[in-house]
Amino acid sequence: MDIRIALAGNPNSGKTTLFNALTGSNQFVGNWPGVTVEKKEGKLKKHSDVIIMDLPGIYSLSPYTLEEVVARNYLINERPDAILNIIDGTNLERNLYLTTQLTELGIPVVVAVNMMDVVQKNGDKINIGELSRQLGCKVVEISALKGTGVMEAAEEAVRAAHETKTVPQHSFSGVVEHAIAHIEEAAVHTMPLEQQRWYAIKIFERDEKVLEQMKLAPSVLQHIEEDIKAAEVELDDDAESIITNERYLYIASIIKGCYRKKNVGKLSTSDKIDKVVTNRWLALPIFAVVMIIVYYVSVSTVGSWATDWANDGVFGDGWHLFGIGSSEYEEAAEEYTVPGAVVEAFEAAAEEAGVEPGEAETLTTTAYLYDDDGNVEEEIPVDFAAYEEAAAIEEPDPAEYGVWVPGIPVLVESGLEAINCADWLQGLILDGIIGGVGAVLGFVPQMLVLFIFLAFLESCGYMARIAFVMDRIFRRFGLSGKSFIPMLIGTGCGIPGVMASRTIENERDRRMTIMTTTFIPCGAKLPIIALIAGALFGGAWWVAPSAYFIGIAAIVISGIMLKKTKMFAGDPAPFVMELPAYHLPTVGNVLRSMWERAWSFIKKAGTVILLSAILLWFLQGFGVENGSFGMVEDLNNSILAVIGNGIAWIFSPLGWGNWQSAVATITGLIAKENVVGTFGVLFGGFDEVAENGWQIWANMRASFTPLAAYSFLIFNLLCAPCFAAIGAIKREMNNAKWTWFAIGYQCVFAYAIALVVYQLGMLFTGNGNVVGSIVAFAIVAFLLFMLFRPYKESNKLEQSVKISA
Repeated sequence: MDIRIALAGNPNSGKTTLFNALTGSNQFVGNWPGVTVEKKEGKLKKHSDVIIMDLPGIYSLSPYTLEEVVARNYLINERPDAILNIIDGTNLERNLYLTTQLTELGIPVVVAVNMMDVVQKNGDKINIGELSRQLGCKVVEISALKGTGVMEAAEEAVRAAHETKTVPQHSFSGVVEHAIAHIEEAAVHTMPLEQQRWYAIKIFERDEKVLEQMKLAPSVLQHIEEDIKAAEVELDDDAESIITNERYLYIASIIKGCYRKKNVGKLSTSDKIDKVVTNRWLALPIFAVVMIIVYYVSVSTVGSWATDWANDGVFGDGWHLFGIGSSEYEEAAEEYTVPGAVVEAFEAAAEEAGVEPGEAETLTTTAYLYDDDGNVEEEIPVDFAAYEEAAAIEEPDPAEYGVWVPGIPVLVESGLEAINCADWLQGLILDGIIGGVGAVLGFVPQMLVLFIFLAFLESCGYMARIAFVMDRIFRRFGLSGKSFIPMLIGTGCGIPGVMASRTIENERDRRMTIMTTTFIPCGAKLPIIALIAGALFGGAWWVAPSAYFIGIAAIVISGIMLKKTKMFAGDPAPFVMELPAYHLPTVGNVLRSMWERAWSFIKKAGTVILLSAILLWFLQGFGVENGSFGMVEDLNNSILAVIGNGIAWIFSPLGWGNWQSAVATITGLIAKENVVGTFGVLFGGFDEVAENGWQIWANMRASFTPLAAYSFLIFNLLCAPCFAAIGAIKREMNNAKWTWFAIGYQCVFAYAIALVVYQLGMLFTGNGNVVGSIVAFAIVAFLLFMLFRPYKESNKLEQSVKISA
């Protein structure tokens, strides 16, 4: 039979890093039976018969959060063969609290003291032998980050599973031990001996889940309650607090005997850094600068260069291998800018006049050159002679410079033409599948860069500090810092972000967090941000960071408003979080975290977005034209246009009442990446107008003004998330009405903010609409009223204080 080892420890103790080191690629991810908490297990390297179960990070075995309930149920009901308890060596006192509980379960325990490299670097000393004696179990030194001692710890756990049962070495004060002995005799004497003490302590604490499980007779309960009350009276405290205090007294005695700190009273390196990055006045500006840099590099510089290569090369015409010949081609293309614009302008004018260019000897027109922002840079008069002269100049072929690698669309098109593929099938493959999916996958490089930054910030310990900083701010608005943890997780994907809300004990705060977590731009929304920034704002650096901070502002505003309603009123949940010591994460861990997030995005592109692109291609390619149903030449006659025009009026007050944008928004509910994929299908894969000399998508410019584009961006960032995230909301809410309320609130809030931005923006540019401006001002007035209206709960509290005084 397989040996099952449970990996248990506090959050931020290095448990996940250890799990990855022990299992490598032998990992399996699912959900615990009956709940949506992620279940991770894997086979120990070089041991096909040893399964490592990664339990959720917990501080204790008290059932306050869903994670603690899941971990406790597994340990009590499933009873693994051994427990590998990982503790942070730089914070023994806090971590040993869980250890004292694990040693009472009657399951073999091996303690792995992590971050020993940091302990030694600080000049501190931990007497491992003495610690092992005091705890009554094997203790080993490891550094999960560097991989030292990890396999030895696992081998010890395997040996413990075969050989030992951990017996707790500590005892409580005489009064408590007397009560526990009575409970063991009265209630749990029929249970296995190794389990009796843990159950007796939990009964002493009046643990509701244990009492419900035990189903004790009323007479037994009454007898036990008398013993508990006697202890409470003698020690002048409640039972649960008594046990907590007893544990910390025991832990203090352990630390006194086995831990020597070198610089007592001196600040550690992490403490010195925290004095700056968590400073009351500097914390937020530093956070803002960090996120601006992250999004600037991800969207506007390194990520943008990589995405341009993917869009223009891999999913475009092709690219020069290693850049060889690209500079020579760019010089030749620059020289062809004017002739190309002249030829295009004259041929367009001839087509409009209904004649062939060679027959238009008397025709004159104007060619326009554009700058990088799409503004007219130069106007060139064009006549027939100028056209003939320009037409004689051959457009440069990139394949003639250096080593040219054709892009996927070029290769596929050549292959389809070689086998005489039907036109409709070519359209499906090139415009539907490659145009839609390729438009989304082209943004993967930007996402990889962003995910690397986020993984680094999380692994080094900075993001934990931001949660602490945000708690200080959120608490002023009736929110808890615990609400920020799901939002941090949601930057990768909204689904685990929503699921992370279960760590919040207060049901009202938890529901509010679920409703607002998806306001933070997730990885799937990054392509939308990059598309709008590149196509409508010339790659402006401020667009991406502004989207992130708009998400945070939306959460804060929503929190303040919702807290002032009866449904969400009340004090915020307390926030306790371990701040790990700063450390440089390993390259492997950062890359693994990046790839896990990116791979889920790529898989979605290959499934959901692929099917959506095919459906969109059919709907935009077929319709009724000239009285019959079939493939249409004019997109405005397509099925998709009919559907889009039926709903486009809803979004007209937001500035983007065209049917393409309406359809893209609706398909974004399937998967947010679909917004980009839809534009890829409807706007022909974003062909660049190289002849005009500007590197933006002209067809996007024709459909949006910059202000309308920003309104479109805001709405799609804040409205209801994708179907998968909505499913997560439904599971976490566990109530259909609350789910619909959450979706409705998100959509209405997104619509209101987008309307205010567009209508007031139009007003300030001198093109305002009277009705729209009035509605926008009314929304602003309502928001201000809700923000500054005093809490009714606070008023009641003040009144009760006055009355009692």
